[in-house]
Order: sequence, then structure tokens, then C-alpha cells
Amino acid sequence: MQMERPRRLLLLSELRVRNAAYDVSLSRSLLTWKRRISSPVYHPFRPSVHHSVSVSEIISVREEEEEYSSRQRDDGSWRKIKERDGKDCRQTFTVLYVERCQQHRWRCAEVTFTCSDEALCQLWVSSIREQLASIITRPKHLLVYINPYGGKRQGKRIYEQKVVPLFAEAGISTDVIVTEYANHARDHLRTEAELKKYDGVVCVGGDGMFSEIIHGLILRAQIDGGVDPNCADEALLPCTLRIGIIPAGSTDCICFATVGTNDPVTSALHIIVGDSQPMDVCSVHHNNTFLRYSVSLLGYGFYGDVLTDSERKRWMGPARYDLSGLKMFLTHHYYEGTVSYLPARGIMGTPRDAARCLSGCEVCQHNGQQLAETSERHEMDEASDSESDGEWKMIRGKFLAINAASMSCACPRSPKGLSPAAHLADGTTDLILVRKCSRFNFLRHLLRHTSKDDQFDLTFVEVHRVRRFRFTPRHCQSDSDLELDLQEHGKRQIFSQICRDHPACSCAPAYSSWNCDGEILTHTAIDVRVHCQLIKLFARGIEEQAVFEDLTNPCAI
Repeated sequence: MQMERPRRLLLLSELRVRNAAYDVSLSRSLLTWKRRISSPVYHPFRPSVHHSVSVSEIISVREEEEEYSSRQRDDGSWRKIKERDGKDCRQTFTVLYVERCQQHRWRCAEVTFTCSDEALCQLWVSSIREQLASIITRPKHLLVYINPYGGKRQGKRIYEQKVVPLFAEAGISTDVIVTEYANHARDHLRTEAELKKYDGVVCVGGDGMFSEIIHGLILRAQIDGGVDPNCADEALLPCTLRIGIIPAGSTDCICFATVGTNDPVTSALHIIVGDSQPMDVCSVHHNNTFLRYSVSLLGYGFYGDVLTDSERKRWMGPARYDLSGLKMFLTHHYYEGTVSYLPARGIMGTPRDAARCLSGCEVCQHNGQQLAETSERHEMDEASDSESDGEWKMIRGKFLAINAASMSCACPRSPKGLSPAAHLADGTTDLILVRKCSRFNFLRHLLRHTSKDDQFDLTFVEVHRVRRFRFTPRHCQSDSDLELDLQEHGKRQIFSQICRDHPACSCAPAYSSWNCDGEILTHTAIDVRVHCQLIKLFARGIEEQAVFEDLTNPCAI
């Protein structure tokens, strides 16, 4: 076994931290400070004070003269002391860095080092700044969109109080736009924004605001590249700018799934250090007409009905989802239709794996590389083999819910999500079919989202990892079929409409609506295709618990 080569040190000095002597070293990857033990006597129970910080997680360094003035209230006394001891006046510098806390939160911590002379202090400051400047992935200029109406209307305050000071410390400049109407950010990004000026785009808001950002950026990339978004078979061009999310909405599922917590400070620090997390995007079409992009959940049946009903109760705030969920569970509607899908072949991972998609995910890296190689081989005809008619599977039936999860869809209420083993960037989505069953069994299925049990170990639930799928409801297979249904079953259709308007009746409606990342689609017959790693976020995925859970860390207590 080959021994690991020691890191080449750029600097090594004896500095002081809170009047204690430390050996401080700097390499290209690590800043380390270790307390010197003055006593030659061995103390087995005395803890060794040793800290290491990755250079990539240093936020900034600032030089400052040690403040003796805090001890000397009289300015004249301070000046005299300084003049008298000017030759050996000690100098200090402060390093701000990322500190990990419990529940995936990050905090900005700092340590102040005192040097023996001014030249040594300047050497340390310049060396650390030189290493930070060499990290080319860090953003320097950002375009920020703030939704002042999302969630509890706290977006502007959250940004100004929690994010602006951190960006200022890191030397990041911003152009801020406070949105004034729905789709303001989308329209501005698609047509007006000078994107070449920026290193990334930041949205301050919830999942709805994030959806606006990705729609603007993706559509802009296709317009600039001459790609027709209405063509469902055409490969989309990836976005060049990374997207940062400062959570400030009523739902922040995207942030939770990519960072592990809905905390504005944590998200701001991920942006500052220049993290990059690729993410798949699903395009949704109806008859070769583009409808929307989706990155988290496409839900028909239960989740579509919940969203549709909750839209009538927006005055209730987030509580409307609970009430609508209970109401839709009790009405227990099922829907008939046909699902056809293209299975994901020759990939790592299945929807029932125990392993989750975490930071540095091997499944995403392997499958993403495999898809890239496949697309290169079939550049002239992308769908030549992978989307041939022979590989499509078809399922007809009565469904309580049809869900497509492109990520785990984990959130504080459902820590594992709808599909715990779904991956952020593997080029697939998990198609979950919940067939008609009793209310009791459906409740069992819903409760699995909050427990550690296998989500799919139920006879009426099936899951498929797919690259593409289509859905056609039974009563809306085509315009001509719909007209024929109306002629043959006119009375039944009339009474069905009355029943839909009066949920107390037990007659089930013919069709539901699609919930696309919290927005209702205008069509029920859709064609969904996964585009592998189409966008990138300022995130690194959810880190392993062991990486940051440390009970000795005061931040974690």
C-alpha cells in the first residue's frame, strides 16, 4: 500500500489564538492550527486542541490591528502606548470559515490569529487571499431575484439581514431585482437580462420562485442555441449559469433536497464557496406543445387534486394543504388511464435501493457519464435505439395517484420523501403508480412517507425508473374520442359534472389535474422526458451525517 504524500506547506508559523501559542500551517488545501503544549509532562486526559479548515471553505480573511483600545478607553493613552511600542506592535488577522452544525446546517465561524510582527501578518493575509483567488469556481458577481410576496412575505428581510453581510465579507457584488408580478423573473431572464455579466443567478423565495428562474434560464439557453422548446424529441441545451436558492417560501423542497436543510445562512455559504450540484430537468409536452419544466414532482390524482383544491383556499396560507389533503383523502377519487414508459436500461441503482443520493453520488456520476457517451454515439439520431417503439411498456388501469419523482422530494414533514432512492442527476425519474385500493390501504401508503418502511412494499403500488413516460386519461384520449363519449354518454357526463361541483356525491370525476412542481397543468394528456444534468445549483448534495455531526462542536449544541 502506497503511503499518502504529505501536503506541501506554503506557510508554517507560531501564532497566538486568545493568548495561547499555536502552530499554524497553510497548504493549498488546508489551514491548520494546533495548540502547543508547553508542559513536558504527559496529560492523558487533556484534550488536544487541533483544528483544520479546507481552504475551499474559507470565506474570507481580513487584516486588523489588535484592539488594545478596548482596554484603554482614553484615545491619548492608546496613542502613547502605540508610539512607545511601535517597533514590535503585534498584528492580527481574522479568518472567516464554514463550520458545520447539526441537521446539515452551516454557520460562519471565525478565528483570530496574532502575529509577532506586521510583515508576518501581511504574509499570512496575502497567502490566504492568493489561495482563495485561485478557486475559479467561486462567484464574484450575481444576479439576485427576490420574491417579496412568497411564504410569510419575509424574503426581502431574510436577504438583507442574513445574506447581504455574508456576500459583503466574501467580496461578492450583486444586482438585485425585487419581483413585482408573477413570472417577472422568468420573463426578465428569458429576454432582457445580460447573463454574460454574471457568475450565477440567486432566487430568494420558495419552489415557485425557483421554477420561474429555471424556466427563464432554460428557455433563454434554447433561444440562444436555436432549439425549439416545443419539440418533445429534441435534446435541450444545458444552462451555463449556476442557480442559488435562499429559502424564503411556503415550500422549499428543492433547497431541502439539495442541501439538507431550509436555512438561508447555509444556502448563502454554499453559494459563496462556489459549490456545484447538477440536476435533471423534465420537459412536459402536450401534442408537441411545451407546457412546463419540472425538477421535483409531477403528480396526477391525489396530489393533483390536493393542489387544485388548495388553490381555492390560498387565504389560509400553508395550512390549506393539510385541509385539502384530508378532504381529497376522504373523497378517495380514482382515475382511469394509460401510462406508457421507457425503462432506464443499463444503469446503476433501482428505486428500491437503501442508499440515498448524497454529496458526490456515484450513481449520478456513472449514469450521467454513460448518458453523455450514448448521446455522442447517436449524435445524428438521438432516439435511434434508446427510444424505439419496441422498448416502451404500457399499463392501463384505475389509479389513485400517478407520481413522477425526479428527486426524493424529501421535506421536513417527510424526511425520506416520496421516493427515497431517487437521484438528482442520473437522467431518470421514478414513476410511482398507486392503483385503486381501499382508504385504509391508501392511508398505509401515505404513512410510509413519514416512516422508515419500504415505500413500495405494497401490492397496489409499483415503481419504475424511467427516462420518459406518457399518460393519456381514459376520457380524454383525443378530441374525437371526447366528442364520441359526449354523444354516447351525454347524460352520464352531465351528471358527472354536477358531481364534480358537489364532492359530497360519491360519483368519481373522469379526470384529475397534473401537479407540476406546485403548478397546475392545463392538460391531462402529457409526454414527459428527462434531460440529464440540464441545470446546476450552488449546492453539493446532502452530506453524510458523520461528516458534520460533532457533539463537541458548540454550534451543534
